[in-house]
Amino acid sequence: MKNTGIYFTVFLVGAAFYPIIEVTTRGYTHWSMMLTGGAAFLSFYIINKYTEGKSNLIKAFYGMFAVTALELTVGLIVNRCFNMHVWDYSGMKFNLFGQISLAFSACWYAISFVSFCLFDIADFILSELKFSIQQRRDLALQQK
Repeated sequence: MKNTGIYFTVFLVGAAFYPIIEVTTRGYTHWSMMLTGGAAFLSFYIINKYTEGKSNLIKAFYGMFAVTALELTVGLIVNRCFNMHVWDYSGMKFNLFGQISLAFSACWYAISFVSFCLFDIADFILSELKFSIQQRRDLALQQK
């Protein structure tokens, strides 16, 4: 249970940022996209954690498949079961039930790749910060 806090934080970051992406690109969003964005970003975090050492290009494929599966699941529930009409890809080529499409899977690949690069940057910054704090502690202990 020690990871609950980090998982919740990662979920909140995704829940905050994905609607911003939607509003920027579509002009609007839906509350369900906050939950979906949080779940997607959390899936990126978990993928990143369990595929350490793999290329971000490979991780992005895992991320793309995770988000596409999430999009299909949420789409079938929100759009088909509850008729909320949040999105409809039925006019696009290579779509499944109007809920997922090959073109958007390519977008999810790109977003996944950027996310994994951001995880690398954040990890580097945090490790440098942790190292710096440890150095200061060691120095303070030596001076006593």
